[in-house]
Amino acid sequence: MFPLTEENKHVAQLLLSTGTCPRCIFRFCGVDFHAPYKLPYKELLNELQKFLETEKDELILEVPNPPLKKIRLQDLEDGIDGNDNLSQNGEGSVSVIEDGSVNSNLNICNVCLGILQEFCEKEFIKKVCQKVEASGFEFTNLVFSVSFPPQLSVREYAAWLLVKQEMGKQSLSLGRNDIVQLKEAYKWITHPLFSEELGVPIDGKSLFEVSVVFAHPETVEDCHFLRAICPDCFKPAKNKQSVFTRMAVMKALNKIKEEDFRKQFPCPPNSPKAVCTVLEIECAHGAVFVAGRYNKYSRNLPQTPWIIDGERKLESSVEELISDHLLTTFKAESFNFSSSGREDVDVRTLGNGRPFAIELVNPHRVHFTSQEIKELQQKINNSSNKIQVRDLQLVTREAIGHMKEGEEEKTKTYSALIWTNKAIQKKDIDFLNDVKDLKIDQKTPLRVLHRRPLAVRTRIIHSMETRYVDEHHFRLYLKTQAGTYIKEFVHGDFGRTKPNIGSLMNVTADILELDVESVDVDWPPALDD
Repeated sequence: MFPLTEENKHVAQLLLSTGTCPRCIFRFCGVDFHAPYKLPYKELLNELQKFLETEKDELILEVPNPPLKKIRLQDLEDGIDGNDNLSQNGEGSVSVIEDGSVNSNLNICNVCLGILQEFCEKEFIKKVCQKVEASGFEFTNLVFSVSFPPQLSVREYAAWLLVKQEMGKQSLSLGRNDIVQLKEAYKWITHPLFSEELGVPIDGKSLFEVSVVFAHPETVEDCHFLRAICPDCFKPAKNKQSVFTRMAVMKALNKIKEEDFRKQFPCPPNSPKAVCTVLEIECAHGAVFVAGRYNKYSRNLPQTPWIIDGERKLESSVEELISDHLLTTFKAESFNFSSSGREDVDVRTLGNGRPFAIELVNPHRVHFTSQEIKELQQKINNSSNKIQVRDLQLVTREAIGHMKEGEEEKTKTYSALIWTNKAIQKKDIDFLNDVKDLKIDQKTPLRVLHRRPLAVRTRIIHSMETRYVDEHHFRLYLKTQAGTYIKEFVHGDFGRTKPNIGSLMNVTADILELDVESVDVDWPPALDD
């Protein structure tokens, strides 16, 4: 059933005569159900022709496929002054070359600039799908996004003013919100075609995105007059190449007075000579996240690449020993590594290890069985004796928050080998076993002052346990609040940490070895081996 009624006939005739395509006519007539937009373009034109056909009225309609048909309608009634008040599109015609390409005489829509014409056809959809299939991404659904030139909003506004004025003569009204959005109409037509061609559903929540960016260089200056009238709407942004963004243009159109717009821009808009061009077709997959726990057994391995003044100090890092394998397996472009705290280059991490998470950016492979993840973990562990990974698993972005939640309240357990300048006996260290929940104040350590703000942080030493080694050495086991600087608690950092082991024992103390024995964060979930 044809979607337009007698009430729509005058608006449809007006728009068609000014160079507007049938699908845009539907939009201005408020047709908000999908089926009519999906009709093949030739069929659409024929149906519209029948609807508008009267004995008096003739107009040239474009036909996208041969043989070329010309249907001549006379000038519209109701006082429209022929072509003087219309676009230059009225006398144009279309011919189609046998290979399916449209020749330069195409009556290109003066509102959508061809978006709802040839870019809705199956041939174009097939080209996009070929690019998707060649991209090498794994996907079971997709989200399809389009970016239209901002001047389309200006042209739609101009056509709206024209229709609004004519409808006003009949005591009818048309609000801007009554027009079906171009992007909505485009998706109604193209989504089923994409699904059919690729064999997967369109899902707005999919992590796999196919995006098409359109441009129309010929009409790029359509927006420029708005900047002179509404300069505050067009402010330069660092990440934008042009101030004429869609949002800026819409903001200006909401602000400008209708009479000012009419003085600056033709209503109806002029017909273009060329259709839009496709600037880019891009495929991208949202990040996936892998979590686990790592043990670090080397005292010569930083957690992250150690680079000072642009010069690399050590050849590898925990981050790289894990992430390099993940990058290759997931075929990702890059990664971001995070963990529950960090250890110094000369500190080992033992026990159940330290929780970590890795964000893999734009991965091409995303589907793995639990067995494949286990094999990946084993591959990482076999590649180096400096680290080991456990509980490797895929997690959600939201789950990573558990690793950071209450980080200050979590506890960590350490083992340290302490040296003292004075000879000591076992009785000299026994009192430390009885110290519970000792509050200490730590001014930002000198060794991290270059990357941490200067502040005094209060931390708690929950408990200590000592084991005598010899008259200048003992081992200290500590359970502390997360974020405590253990080395500074031992040697005092020139008085910047108070109290400290040296001041408590009245000796000069230093730390020779430090191990992280446990990080008490119940995440990620432990897995069975």
